[in-house]
Amino acid sequence: MIKRFIIAFVLLVLVCGGIVGFNLFRDQAIEQFFANRKAPASTVSTMVVEPITWTPGIDALGTVGAAQGVDLTVETSGIVKEILFSANERVSQDKVLVQLDDGVQKADLAAATTQAALDQQTLDRARELKARGVGTEVSVDTAQAAASASKSLAVKYQAVLDQKQVRAPFSGTMGIPRIDTGQYISPGKVIATLQDLETMRIDFTVPEQRFDDLKIGQRVVLGLTTDTMPFFGLITGIDPKVDSVSRLVSVRAEINNAEGHLNPGQFLQVRVELPTEEGVLSVPQTALVSSLYGDFIYVVRKAESAAPAADENAAAPAEPDADVAEKSEAEALIARQIFVTAGRRADGMVEISKGLSAGDQVVTAGQNRLYNGASVVIDNSVVPDVGNTSEAVAQ
Repeated sequence: MIKRFIIAFVLLVLVCGGIVGFNLFRDQAIEQFFANRKAPASTVSTMVVEPITWTPGIDALGTVGAAQGVDLTVETSGIVKEILFSANERVSQDKVLVQLDDGVQKADLAAATTQAALDQQTLDRARELKARGVGTEVSVDTAQAAASASKSLAVKYQAVLDQKQVRAPFSGTMGIPRIDTGQYISPGKVIATLQDLETMRIDFTVPEQRFDDLKIGQRVVLGLTTDTMPFFGLITGIDPKVDSVSRLVSVRAEINNAEGHLNPGQFLQVRVELPTEEGVLSVPQTALVSSLYGDFIYVVRKAESAAPAADENAAAPAEPDADVAEKSEAEALIARQIFVTAGRRADGMVEISKGLSAGDQVVTAGQNRLYNGASVVIDNSVVPDVGNTSEAVAQ
């Protein structure tokens, strides 16, 4: 009985020891497997940093207005007799746009003109009689005063008659009529707007720190978005006073709008172009990563352990096939995190003033999967859009 118990106990110990040993062996094998296992290489797109010609600028927001624009009004009251324009009609200077009822004024002018002619004849007779020695100097002076008064009264009635007409003060494009035929209107009533659309102006503001960078005649480019700026103009005015509340400087530029693409009141992006600079290092804004510790980018470098020194006495290895070579090259590249100092931004690019060197290969897409020392494989078949980068570089 005792012998059987001892044999059962030994078997139990062996089974339990085997189970515990197997578990320890399994845990150690799993730990070694994950400790030696490399993370898969992340696919990224890259670009080589090269010095470019940088065109710095001052970005702002502006409102478009006509170089000449006015809301037309009447100077006197009356009934609208005739409207001589239509919406969006191109009118020339001094064209009659609105005619008010002027019957009374025409009658007054006719009476004043007739009286002025009569007084002039009286003056001519008084001068003739005085020349013959029959008339007196007093009669000539009296006739002269009457003739002058009559002429002035005729001029007055002519001015009153002219107020019954609204003429175009300059050539431009008419807006929508705001009056109707037969309507009684009072002085100051707006009848329509007149805008000269061939030459436009844009008003915008810039920070006071950039005041010294502004010059009369400086070139500005404009557009609905910062990616597309097809319009350009020249600065024609800079307010010499800085606004004490906003600390901004008001600037005005003029734009040639012969094709009529711009309209008064339109909102545009504005960039004042500054002198170009050579040898500036810049990267796409997609390559720059911001964090609480600062701005950084990832630079692709060759791994130090990926290319061990070759043994001179060792036999020459066999020529690897293309797939093996590509795989070994991919495993040899790692991403290094480099902290940089970012500067100005324009056209999807950001200036790097410190931390980069010409020839560095920076990651432009795929950074969200990277960490310092991560293995990477380069695939530039898909390159992120950085706006008009090529255009900025060419300038």
